[in-house]
Amino acid sequence: MSETETQKVCCKEDQGLDTAELAAELAAILARHADDPGALIAVLQETQRLAGYLPREALREIARARRTPLSHVYGVATFYSQFHLRPRGDRVVRICHGTACHVRGAPEVTRVVTEELGIKIGETTDDMAFTLESVACVGCCGLAPVMLVDGVTYGQLDVSETRRIASRLAEEAAIARGEAAPSAEDAE
Repeated sequence: MSETETQKVCCKEDQGLDTAELAAELAAILARHADDPGALIAVLQETQRLAGYLPREALREIARARRTPLSHVYGVATFYSQFHLRPRGDRVVRICHGTACHVRGAPEVTRVVTEELGIKIGETTDDMAFTLESVACVGCCGLAPVMLVDGVTYGQLDVSETRRIASRLAEEAAIARGEAAPSAEDAE
């Protein structure tokens, strides 16, 4: 990989990896799996763990090193929901829109969360604090409507509970950025 290519590979600066370090790690991943033609998913998983997502230049380098068409690498990366082609927020909020959640209020939950976080489904906040996703079903139909925040399930949501949770998340992000002081509730 040339110096210019090395600089293009990097992604998420806040993960403590510079471009040269990421390129070296990617080269090591590719070397570990060089003799295994069925290891594309493992290569993509390890790359995403490093970068936080799958940068375009990393996909190109994976395709080049594995002598695989970029379209195939891209096809695998876009087929599986575990892979992400764009940087994601530090916190991932998923709102279930399966049938049970939808009829029990998922559209209202979504409206409140989008208002509180200032993003739409599929977007990430500018400060990289949150990514908001819609999912088809999380398997908690008895708790509908359901929202997951970093894997923690919140169920039987109504507008006021959703607003409380989303507002708390936004406040925590503001505190982390140094834009707000902890509330009296947080101080206890």
